[in-house]
Amino acid sequence: MAREKGGFWVGLSAVMFYPFTWAVSRWRIEGLEHIPATGSALVVANHISYVDPLYSAVFVHRARRVPRFLAKASIWKVPVAGWTMAGSGQIPVYRDSADAQQSLRAGVEALRNGKLVVIYPEGTITRDPAGWPMQSRTGVARLALSSDIPVLPMVHWGTREVYDHYNGKKFRPIPRKEVVVRCGPPLDLSAFAGRPIDAALLREATDFMMTAVRDLLAEVRNEPAPADFYRRSRAAGGPVEGDAAS
Repeated sequence: MAREKGGFWVGLSAVMFYPFTWAVSRWRIEGLEHIPATGSALVVANHISYVDPLYSAVFVHRARRVPRFLAKASIWKVPVAGWTMAGSGQIPVYRDSADAQQSLRAGVEALRNGKLVVIYPEGTITRDPAGWPMQSRTGVARLALSSDIPVLPMVHWGTREVYDHYNGKKFRPIPRKEVVVRCGPPLDLSAFAGRPIDAALLREATDFMMTAVRDLLAEVRNEPAPADFYRRSRAAGGPVEGDAAS
């Protein structure tokens, strides 16, 4: 099977990301067979550490695909990182602004062009002290329902032991940590097909997808998942009902 072409910046990222992930962790890749060899796909993942995208990217790249992330637009202003994001075809997200809908349109366009898009619907690292997913923004539902595409749940576990941003901003590369990244089979979204897309439907579809992510994480952790999603207050900048973009 031929590898999807990614160009110079994807190749450069691979040269950096592969050694990093293997240097700081003993990590397991599970469910790689669920990534389609060609065509559109939306990967919906939990987010527990700022190093998650490195593992997500290597995972997808191991499947011979090029990941396109929806990521905070501020990254494009960082030297080198911004050049890499732009050169590799990543999608900037302008949260809480007039450009938020444009971000979603760019994501929809990428999917319609046969790309594989990765999204962290929580919009930021989870603030749940136990590391379970928070209630998520509904932009992921707009992407998932934009066309008939495979929607795949993915989870990371152990990456917070590598870098824990909200508990002392600790980067702990030694000793190597146990990390698991697992992808599940495509979700059945047929219950949402043909229904008017409104705020209630977007919330229902978002919670359905994130419940699948949460259940997959429970399997990896080998412990029961909480019944409800952790909620952040509006003042804390968390996702609230009706948010358009992730």
